[in-house]
Amino acid sequence: MFSSRRVFLKSLSRSTLVLSLENVFGLARPRWASVAPIDQKEEGPPNPDLGISFLNVARESGLNAKTIFGGEHKNKYLLETTGCGVAFYDYDNDGWLDIFLVNGSRLEGFPAGTEPTSHLFRNNRDGTFTDVTVKAGLVRSGWGQGVCIGDYDNDGWDDLFLTYYGKNVLYHNNGNGTFTDVSQKAGVAGKGTRWNTGCAFVDYDRDGHLDLFVANYIDLDLATAPVPESGPCLYKSVMVACGPPGLQGGKNILYHNNGDSTFRDVSEAAGIFRANGTYGLGVLTADFDNDGWPDIYVANDSTASALYQNKKNGKFEDVAIDAGCALSPDGKPQAGMGVSAADYDLDGNLDIVKTNFAGDTPSLYHNQGAGNFEDATFIAGLGAHTQFLGWGCGFFDMDNDGWPDILISNGHVYPEVEQLKTEAGYPQRKLLYQNLRNGHFADVSLEAGPGISDPVAARGCAFGDFDNDGDMDVVVNTVNDHPQLLRCDSKLDNNWIKVRTIGTKSNRSGIGARLKCLTHSPGESKPHQQIDEVRSGGSYISQNDLRVHFGIGKAEKVEVLEIRWPSGQVDTIKDIKANQLIFVKEGEGITRTMPFSKVSKSAK
Repeated sequence: MFSSRRVFLKSLSRSTLVLSLENVFGLARPRWASVAPIDQKEEGPPNPDLGISFLNVARESGLNAKTIFGGEHKNKYLLETTGCGVAFYDYDNDGWLDIFLVNGSRLEGFPAGTEPTSHLFRNNRDGTFTDVTVKAGLVRSGWGQGVCIGDYDNDGWDDLFLTYYGKNVLYHNNGNGTFTDVSQKAGVAGKGTRWNTGCAFVDYDRDGHLDLFVANYIDLDLATAPVPESGPCLYKSVMVACGPPGLQGGKNILYHNNGDSTFRDVSEAAGIFRANGTYGLGVLTADFDNDGWPDIYVANDSTASALYQNKKNGKFEDVAIDAGCALSPDGKPQAGMGVSAADYDLDGNLDIVKTNFAGDTPSLYHNQGAGNFEDATFIAGLGAHTQFLGWGCGFFDMDNDGWPDILISNGHVYPEVEQLKTEAGYPQRKLLYQNLRNGHFADVSLEAGPGISDPVAARGCAFGDFDNDGDMDVVVNTVNDHPQLLRCDSKLDNNWIKVRTIGTKSNRSGIGARLKCLTHSPGESKPHQQIDEVRSGGSYISQNDLRVHFGIGKAEKVEVLEIRWPSGQVDTIKDIKANQLIFVKEGEGITRTMPFSKVSKSAK
């Protein structure tokens, strides 16, 4: 990395932050008040027949719980705008993904017994789900925010962590379909009222016990918080909720797992408080510099994003500006929401995609190695749209060709934009980018079915194969609406492999394990090598399937699967038959397989 670039970007970051705060001081203007003109250009795909289509099957699948979050047409406080996350979560270890939907509240409250609650839906293995929230002991109301999962006590059952505006909740999975609230006992509820957002379990010190990172947005007290009229706070001359510039940013939290089912707050000692950014939302963990230690990336709203580099001694240092993944291409802070990682060009380094506010594009940071990034947004083809406001996002191989594609879920932050004809609307369609296998992406959003093109006010989204047919589906949480379950229907007949990691010396969930998948398809002149990691959290305050999925095209087997566990153990498995889920135990290899038949797909 060049010293001149570091100095240049640091100077730009300082100047733009000062100007931003000067302009909004006293809350005269809200965030993102100055935006670029709307770009209505629609790009067509290189191939009009993708061979895949996404269909929203939420209603017929039984996902009938409406997510309530703030006022439907007008918001008084910023708290009403952020929405909720969602998790693909196999809570009962039956090999089928269940769904957990976080829910919110409204300022005026609800009569006793009618409050919205989060919902756990059990997968019936036939394309439908059953609401088991009450039976599972998960009924809870409040301003729910994010969700992440991980087996914090290494008992073989992944546990559930929820963030709230208020106090957080850790549910211990009892292994019998029920959960126990252990938040206070474990020491992760938090003190007072905090606006907790994204979260992730991560074994940052590689001691075999999952630690916990929690992002915080704003130190908000509704008793003293400004209202739209007090500024007035305006977005394109329309009065809207105030902030976040001018409001006190929250401080992120790092909890260390003591190994006895309790945690302690090590945020200050670990250097988390010394990060440049604030207004934290999406959280992403990954080994960005390939040193074997997990780093933590936080998408910050209205300021530079943070990349906490793991110093391998229990401490972190925010290197985002130096690393080139903190700002826009012209060195300005952005309003980041969701974030995801993948090696989209198969060079052995994990890249980052981040969603931003309307008037801006998404960000695509290409990892050049050793944790150094360059902004590839425009050169890769993600810079054409500025009219959408992005939230949940993810790299995922939609066509199982072995190259990660990108999905971005959109929806405006202010319901008041319904008054504006210049905006893309409050509900917005999604953006789907197909990997062209040459460092570039094609916008195929309008060719991928109504699940992509139908507008909704989306927030969190998660990726996983809920019907076990081998292609990746998406679940989306919305604002004041029912969720979406986007089933991927494919006629491409490409092959795939899924891996469920089971740690022994490492944490039981295998979170932090780096997987390398080597295949050789007919007609290919050289082997096809992919990497990915097992991770908790991600997207926008959501949780993807913990099973690692690799599309492998026409290859009939995985020639080599290498797993580098957090403990340092490396397991190598050869000649794995395609189209199955394999369970790999650290130090032992494959202990169980689940071949997936074509039944689920043909029944669609």
